[in-house]
Amino acid sequence: MKILHTADWHLGKKLHKHDLSKDHQLFLDWLINFIQEQKIDLLLISGDVFDLANPPIEARAMYYWFLRQMIQLKCKIIITGGNHDSAQMLDAPKDILNLLDITVVGGAINPIENEVIVLENLVVCAVPYLRDADLRQAIEGESGASRVENVRLGIKKHYDTLAEICQEKYPNLPKIAMGHLYAHGVSTSESEREIQIGNEAGIDSDCFSQTFDYVALGHIHRPQIIGGNERIRYSGSPIPLSFSEKNDQKIVLLLEVFDNKIQEIKTIDVPKFRDLKRISGTLEEVKSKLIAHQNEAQLQAFLEVEVVEETFNPLIIKELNDLITVFDDESATVLKHKISFKNEVKSSEELFVEGQNLEDISEKSMLQKRLEKENSLSDEHRTLMMEAFTELLQMVEQDNEN
Repeated sequence: MKILHTADWHLGKKLHKHDLSKDHQLFLDWLINFIQEQKIDLLLISGDVFDLANPPIEARAMYYWFLRQMIQLKCKIIITGGNHDSAQMLDAPKDILNLLDITVVGGAINPIENEVIVLENLVVCAVPYLRDADLRQAIEGESGASRVENVRLGIKKHYDTLAEICQEKYPNLPKIAMGHLYAHGVSTSESEREIQIGNEAGIDSDCFSQTFDYVALGHIHRPQIIGGNERIRYSGSPIPLSFSEKNDQKIVLLLEVFDNKIQEIKTIDVPKFRDLKRISGTLEEVKSKLIAHQNEAQLQAFLEVEVVEETFNPLIIKELNDLITVFDDESATVLKHKISFKNEVKSSEELFVEGQNLEDISEKSMLQKRLEKENSLSDEHRTLMMEAFTELLQMVEQDNEN
């Protein structure tokens, strides 16, 4: 039996307001081909199928399109809900999908035995993201420490209960637990939300009973092994969801089961469909790098531009904004840009003597002081900026009077 572990698709995700549907479609096309070629028997999706609880129509259409393709391949699917997913939305069509060999567990089930899915030669505990309401009753006056401990213990008890059920009823079958949670010691990225009391109630690898032969986790977007135990793993997201993941190799995990044991765990690289790159340096260096940039991926590259200059100069800010506005390259687009100055005055308070109340200082005086600190500006530039500011200030004051 061949099993594929994946998670954190985040269909409908936008990166700095830019749609990632093309990235998702290419991943799903690749995944379908891989499942067909490798004759995968079971696909596990450990939460965060969607990026939003109320995903856009296009994301839902892509989800159901994928499921329809999978029916033709006769590959069983088990899907659990994540913290981004709406349990109710995922569960709504579960009875119909179940007839098509697709099992959905959007939220925790009562009785808990119904999270145990028995296949011909495998048992899967399909545990979704466990919300506070699933784990504990809020107690008035409860301290922060006890709340954290209750959540952590609630997660462990949930898995321990499932392990006992599996061991009692199916002692001779290999057992897999799914989960969507935060584990201590993981390497996170910028695209994950904190969960379970701001990640304070994160679990350790010993949270999972040794009854489980493999734990297929979701939530963390970088693939990794938990607590040095190679049988407790995050698959990570299949595409980069933030610039912090630009250098990550995205994967899915392939498990092979025979003789009633998980005999092998393989890391399968997902092709890179789009490059995410950070271009940094002085304004002139950034200009040169943008001109020299070459895209080697299938989709248009997404760029993050960071300009660092020694001394504050508003003209450099304008020049950077103009550069980004006119940047026209079919192979790349700038998603975000920023500029910083090493010698920039840290705050307005530093422009005035100690004890002086900023509320007593006029707007024009504030600007005048600021301009005096900028050695890179000529007297002509200072005069032009002050005149422009005075004109704008007058317009605002007139609007307020009206």
